[in-house]
Amino acid sequence: MSDAPDAPQPAGTGERPRPASLTELFLVFSALALRGFGGVLPWAQRVLVDDRGWLTREEFVEMLAFGQLLPGPNVCNVALMVGDRWFGWRGAVAALGGMLAAPCVVVLALAMLYGQLADDPVARRALIGMGAVAGGMILGTALRLASTQRGRRPWLVVGALAFVAVALLRLKLAWVVLVLGPPAVLAAWFANRRRADGGGR
Repeated sequence: MSDAPDAPQPAGTGERPRPASLTELFLVFSALALRGFGGVLPWAQRVLVDDRGWLTREEFVEMLAFGQLLPGPNVCNVALMVGDRWFGWRGAVAALGGMLAAPCVVVLALAMLYGQLADDPVARRALIGMGAVAGGMILGTALRLASTQRGRRPWLVVGALAFVAVALLRLKLAWVVLVLGPPAVLAAWFANRRRADGGGR
């Protein structure tokens, strides 16, 4: 795996941080995946935005939104987009490889162990507790990312409608995306055109 970045970041120039090499990209996503017990998404936001500074919160939200519309796990889609952004297809392969390699080994080992402990009441209670922790982490991440939508009340309304439809009404996610997605995209397109034409927010 080549370590040479396409365009090294000069030191002290005030430019945005970026991964220094394909190896760093692979290792960061490997560590990210291994820390993501109960869900990688909260850790992805913390590492990529807060710790590394490779993405702003707005960029992370945009990548996550796009990743949710594509087939496959959301975080894997984000890894592909982050890697491609810095190193093209090589970065996409490195980031996705880091996201999948070590967790595959861990999951296979845990699956064999779980087969032996599935009927243990202590193991079942531990899994229930981990599920509660994972839900809390995802909720906390959602609240933090919601700060990127301040001043965008129409989009918050769309998000609230999606939450009600999926979480409360238990509608299928595919139908929610099909119904709310196109109007939201059109509204965003018109809003961007108005801003580009100097028509305000």
